[in-house]
Amino acid sequence: MSKRTLKVAVLGLGTVGFGVPAILQEQKDKIEQTTEMKIVIAKALVRDVEVKKALAQKYHFQLVPDIKDIVQDPEIDVVVELIGGIEQARVFIKEALNACKHVVSANKDLIATYGEELTTLAKKQNVNFYYEAAVAGGIPILRTLSSSLSADGIYEVLGIVNGTTNHMLTQMMQKGATYDEALTSAQKLGFAEANPTNDVDGIDAAYKMVILSDFAYGMKISLDDIKIQGIRMLQSQDVKIADSLDYVFKLIGYSRKFDEGIDVAVAPALVHKNHQLANVNNEMNAVFVKSAEIGESMYYGPGAGSLPTAASVVADLIAIAQNVQHEVLGIPFNTYKKAKKLATDSQIRNQYYFHFEVLDGKKQFEQLKSLFAKAQIKIKQMIDYDPQVVVLTYAASAKRKKQFLKSIESTPGFELISVYNIFD
Repeated sequence: MSKRTLKVAVLGLGTVGFGVPAILQEQKDKIEQTTEMKIVIAKALVRDVEVKKALAQKYHFQLVPDIKDIVQDPEIDVVVELIGGIEQARVFIKEALNACKHVVSANKDLIATYGEELTTLAKKQNVNFYYEAAVAGGIPILRTLSSSLSADGIYEVLGIVNGTTNHMLTQMMQKGATYDEALTSAQKLGFAEANPTNDVDGIDAAYKMVILSDFAYGMKISLDDIKIQGIRMLQSQDVKIADSLDYVFKLIGYSRKFDEGIDVAVAPALVHKNHQLANVNNEMNAVFVKSAEIGESMYYGPGAGSLPTAASVVADLIAIAQNVQHEVLGIPFNTYKKAKKLATDSQIRNQYYFHFEVLDGKKQFEQLKSLFAKAQIKIKQMIDYDPQVVVLTYAASAKRKKQFLKSIESTPGFELISVYNIFD
């Protein structure tokens, strides 16, 4: 039996919440033809009813101050969570699911932390729980991984999934800005918060890599499984050297499969200027996928913003409307499941950029080469910036890298300035 109207309640009318009713109205005819249903905002939960009154009047929905006004309303079919944060959002979503409401969320922190718990509850209650907007804003990457690439074997996912740091690194690469100058620019343009910790320390990107790894490999990992390094310590000198060697710095979230284990990390990395990700600039996001059948593919677009993110939220609402019409309920967003298996240091392989200060001059170059050879790391390029040296290597295991770093620590005359991965 088909239901002609899907009634939606939105929790929070901030940047994204503002965009959802706008898109539903603008794309009304297309949505109704696609779903054979009307999708309407019936209620919105807000702290201050007076502040949002004009928006509610424009789009003809009711403002309420209490979550009970939504979860206890039998006419509400879907709850869209857009309040952000973790604990309060988790409570509200659980209340909605327990009331047999479908749920849509854009909350990557919550999904990465409690996604499995909420997915299990949704399945138990025979409702849908979708969160396309939680990763890369307007890029439909999760549905692509779970549906369009479901017949393919994915073995590498590289993501530029934080617009704040990408804007900052673009300023540093293209305009020679320092870290502090780039951060100030991002804050003035509204890309960075007053406290930018989650962005610049790589935490935001790491949450997204938790979700991407789940969809790519079916493995539930936690933030503790991810090696995280932000951009605070990136030196202008390394940025200039990278540019001279035909590389750019990007904050790369990567999830790669080695044998049956995966390695997941977030860190600044040198990306060759010929690589597709090198041209993803400013606040834009992109996810680069390598897979057995298709090969290489990239998904590019705005990673944030009112309308791009709201478009992903509305896409989830459309999917729920279609599921309701066809009585396809309780199926998880991602049905691919495998036991978690992390790759070992012996399996993980990367190309590396090493930057040293050689304290005793050129006589130690040969000693440096000997230390690389002893660790069985092959040198691709060695550049003398007297008294500093930069070494680019061929792919070597993380185990060999650690062995080399240990030997450098115990060898006088060398100071390691930085080390980063390279993506060609």
